[in-house]
Amino acid sequence: MAHRWYSIQTYGNERTVRLAILNVIQEMGLQNFIEEVIVPTEDVIEIKDGIKKVTERSLYSGYVFAKIDLNTEIQHLIQSLPKVSGFIGEANTPTPLSEHDIKVILDRVNNRAAPKPKVYFDNGETVRIVDGPFANFTGTVDEYDLEHGTLKLNVSIFGRATPVDIAYTQVEKII
Repeated sequence: MAHRWYSIQTYGNERTVRLAILNVIQEMGLQNFIEEVIVPTEDVIEIKDGIKKVTERSLYSGYVFAKIDLNTEIQHLIQSLPKVSGFIGEANTPTPLSEHDIKVILDRVNNRAAPKPKVYFDNGETVRIVDGPFANFTGTVDEYDLEHGTLKLNVSIFGRATPVDIAYTQVEKII
Protein backbone atom coordinates (compact mmCIF):
# COMPACT_ATOMS: atom_id res chain seq x y z
CA MET A 1 0.00 0.00 0.00
CA ALA A 2 1.28 3.43 -0.95
CA HIS A 3 0.25 5.81 1.78
CA ARG A 4 0.88 9.42 0.79
CA TRP A 5 0.02 12.73 2.43
CA TYR A 6 -2.85 14.74 0.96
CA SER A 7 -4.31 18.12 1.81
CA ILE A 8 -8.07 18.26 2.25
CA GLN A 9 -9.74 21.66 1.99
CA THR A 10 -12.53 22.36 4.47
CA TYR A 11 -14.96 25.12 5.23
CA GLY A 12 -15.74 25.37 8.87
CA ASN A 13 -14.01 23.69 11.77
CA GLU A 14 -10.98 21.58 10.78
CA ARG A 15 -11.19 19.53 13.99
CA THR A 16 -14.79 18.56 13.20
CA VAL A 17 -13.74 17.36 9.74
CA ARG A 18 -10.85 15.38 11.24
CA LEU A 19 -13.22 13.64 13.66
CA ALA A 20 -15.70 12.93 10.84
CA ILE A 21 -12.93 11.31 8.76
CA LEU A 22 -11.78 9.20 11.71
CA ASN A 23 -15.38 8.15 12.49
CA VAL A 24 -16.18 7.13 8.90
CA ILE A 25 -12.92 5.15 8.72
CA GLN A 26 -13.87 3.30 11.89
CA GLU A 27 -17.46 2.64 10.77
CA MET A 28 -16.49 1.40 7.30
CA GLY A 29 -13.46 -0.65 8.51
CA LEU A 30 -11.02 1.27 6.32
CA GLN A 31 -8.18 1.60 8.85
CA ASN A 32 -5.77 -0.02 6.35
CA PHE A 33 -6.28 2.84 3.88
CA ILE A 34 -5.84 5.83 6.19
CA GLU A 35 -2.85 5.95 8.54
CA GLU A 36 -3.10 9.41 10.07
CA VAL A 37 -5.26 12.54 9.98
CA ILE A 38 -3.89 15.77 11.49
CA VAL A 39 -4.87 19.38 12.04
CA PRO A 40 -1.64 21.32 12.75
CA THR A 41 -2.19 23.83 15.57
CA GLU A 42 -0.20 26.30 17.63
CA ASP A 43 -0.76 27.67 21.10
CA VAL A 44 -1.72 31.33 21.41
CA ILE A 45 -2.17 33.46 24.50
CA GLU A 46 -5.43 35.39 24.74
CA ILE A 47 -6.39 37.88 27.38
CA LYS A 48 -10.12 38.26 28.02
CA ASP A 49 -11.48 40.25 30.95
CA GLY A 50 -7.96 40.43 32.40
CA ILE A 51 -7.58 36.64 32.45
CA LYS A 52 -4.69 35.09 30.55
CA LYS A 53 -5.72 31.93 28.70
CA VAL A 54 -3.80 29.63 26.33
CA THR A 55 -5.85 28.38 23.37
CA GLU A 56 -5.12 26.45 20.19
CA ARG A 57 -5.29 28.00 16.74
CA SER A 58 -5.02 26.15 13.44
CA LEU A 59 -1.75 26.77 11.60
CA TYR A 60 -3.33 26.12 8.20
CA SER A 61 -6.85 27.43 8.49
CA GLY A 62 -9.23 25.52 6.24
CA TYR A 63 -7.01 22.45 5.75
CA VAL A 64 -6.76 18.95 7.19
CA PHE A 65 -3.84 16.67 6.26
CA ALA A 66 -4.22 12.92 5.89
CA LYS A 67 -1.84 10.06 5.08
CA ILE A 68 -3.94 7.90 2.77
CA ASP A 69 -3.64 4.98 0.36
CA LEU A 70 -6.00 6.86 -1.94
CA ASN A 71 -8.44 5.24 -4.32
CA THR A 72 -11.66 6.52 -5.90
CA GLU A 73 -13.88 5.05 -3.16
CA ILE A 74 -11.90 6.70 -0.33
CA GLN A 75 -11.73 9.99 -2.25
CA HIS A 76 -15.52 10.12 -2.77
CA LEU A 77 -16.18 8.99 0.80
CA ILE A 78 -14.09 11.85 2.26
CA GLN A 79 -15.37 14.45 -0.22
CA SER A 80 -18.97 13.58 0.66
CA LEU A 81 -18.45 14.43 4.35
CA PRO A 82 -20.04 17.63 5.68
CA LYS A 83 -17.78 20.72 5.61
CA VAL A 84 -15.30 19.11 3.14
CA SER A 85 -14.66 21.04 -0.08
CA GLY A 86 -12.36 18.41 -1.56
CA PHE A 87 -8.77 17.38 -2.04
CA ILE A 88 -6.15 19.82 -3.27
CA GLY A 89 -5.07 18.94 -6.80
CA GLU A 90 -5.67 19.59 -10.46
CA ALA A 91 -8.74 18.61 -12.48
CA ASN A 92 -10.39 16.69 -9.61
CA THR A 93 -7.25 14.57 -9.20
CA PRO A 94 -5.80 14.83 -5.67
CA THR A 95 -2.12 15.74 -5.69
CA PRO A 96 0.01 14.26 -2.90
CA LEU A 97 2.14 16.69 -0.89
CA SER A 98 5.87 16.68 -1.56
CA GLU A 99 8.18 15.15 1.04
CA HIS A 100 9.60 18.60 1.78
CA ASP A 101 6.17 20.17 2.33
CA ILE A 102 4.92 17.47 4.69
CA LYS A 103 8.25 17.48 6.57
CA VAL A 104 7.80 21.22 7.26
CA ILE A 105 4.22 20.66 8.45
CA LEU A 106 5.10 17.67 10.66
CA ASP A 107 8.10 19.53 12.15
CA ARG A 108 5.77 22.35 13.22
CA VAL A 109 3.36 19.79 14.73
CA ASN A 110 6.02 17.80 16.58
CA ASN A 111 8.16 20.75 17.73
CA ARG A 112 5.57 23.14 19.05
CA ALA A 113 6.89 26.57 19.89
CA ALA A 114 6.06 28.39 23.10
CA PRO A 115 2.63 30.06 23.08
CA LYS A 116 2.51 33.26 21.07
CA PRO A 117 0.32 36.25 21.76
CA LYS A 118 -2.86 36.38 19.73
CA VAL A 119 -2.58 40.15 19.48
CA TYR A 120 0.24 41.81 17.56
CA PHE A 121 1.44 45.37 18.01
CA ASP A 122 2.79 47.73 15.38
CA ASN A 123 5.40 50.42 15.95
CA GLY A 124 3.73 53.77 16.57
CA GLU A 125 0.49 52.17 17.78
CA THR A 126 -1.09 53.67 20.92
CA VAL A 127 -1.91 51.30 23.77
CA ARG A 128 -3.34 51.62 27.28
CA ILE A 129 -1.48 50.03 30.19
CA VAL A 130 -3.96 48.02 32.26
CA ASP A 131 -1.71 46.40 34.87
CA GLY A 132 1.34 47.22 36.94
CA PRO A 133 2.78 50.47 38.25
CA PHE A 134 1.91 52.35 35.05
CA ALA A 135 -1.75 51.25 34.97
CA ASN A 136 -4.10 53.72 33.24
CA PHE A 137 -1.25 55.43 31.35
CA THR A 138 -1.17 55.39 27.57
CA GLY A 139 1.93 54.83 25.53
CA THR A 140 3.20 54.49 22.00
CA VAL A 141 4.77 51.22 20.90
CA ASP A 142 8.43 51.68 20.07
CA GLU A 143 9.40 48.00 19.79
CA TYR A 144 7.64 44.65 20.05
CA ASP A 145 9.80 41.71 21.14
CA LEU A 146 7.69 38.70 20.16
CA GLU A 147 10.24 36.19 21.45
CA HIS A 148 10.23 37.60 24.99
CA GLY A 149 6.66 38.90 24.95
CA THR A 150 7.60 42.45 25.84
CA LEU A 151 6.89 45.89 24.49
CA LYS A 152 9.06 48.97 24.63
CA LEU A 153 6.70 51.91 25.06
CA ASN A 154 7.11 55.66 25.18
CA VAL A 155 4.88 56.76 28.04
CA SER A 156 4.22 60.41 28.81
CA ILE A 157 4.94 60.88 32.52
CA PHE A 158 4.81 64.45 33.85
CA GLY A 159 4.89 65.74 30.28
CA ARG A 160 8.07 63.85 29.33
CA ALA A 161 8.32 60.82 27.07
CA THR A 162 9.72 58.00 29.20
CA PRO A 163 10.77 54.62 27.75
CA VAL A 164 9.12 51.71 29.58
CA ASP A 165 9.60 47.96 29.05
CA ILE A 166 6.42 46.06 29.81
CA ALA A 167 4.87 42.64 29.12
CA TYR A 168 2.34 42.66 26.28
CA THR A 169 -0.15 41.07 28.70
CA GLN A 170 -0.20 44.33 30.66
CA VAL A 171 -1.52 46.44 27.79
CA GLU A 172 -4.58 46.64 25.57
CA LYS A 173 -5.03 48.20 22.18
CA ILE A 174 -6.93 51.44 22.01
CA ILE A 175 -9.59 51.21 19.33
